[in-house]
Amino acid sequence: MTTLVDARSFRELLLGKQVKKSITAANGTVTLFNIAGGRILITSLVGRVTTLIGSTTSNLKLVYNPTAAGTSFDMCAAIDVATDAVEQTYYIAGNVGTPGNLLVGGAVGQANPVFEDGYLIQAGAIEANFSADPVGGVIEWTMTYVPYDDAATVAAA
Repeated sequence: MTTLVDARSFRELLLGKQVKKSITAANGTVTLFNIAGGRILITSLVGRVTTLIGSTTSNLKLVYNPTAAGTSFDMCAAIDVATDAVEQTYYIAGNVGTPGNLLVGGAVGQANPVFEDGYLIQAGAIEANFSADPVGGVIEWTMTYVPYDDAATVAAA
């Protein structure tokens, strides 16, 4: 007898649990995900433009803020997202030892890698930080993770 594994179960076997959050691009900081109950291993973190971003120059970076011990740090270098088209994707490549840049695919629909190594982080928040208001645009963020501690969870903010 053949047993088939559905797409969601297969993704969870490979990358862990999935959580999504859509945000409107706007000046300042927006919390994407809250991590609680312990440490997690982030296996992928990808942004996808779902509504065209405005033409005002705005640099975007992702920031991690722990809730207990530790100091906030940039998860990537900032990039300009002005006029990014629908289906443009953003992803982090690299690891904590050699932080990667928030990379933009060269063309809409281009294949993008996920982490070579995951990010192990404790309870806290992952935030998107825009340097200016690009006048609209929506980015859907998708993160996959594995609870490193049994009680660890992630929720969209």
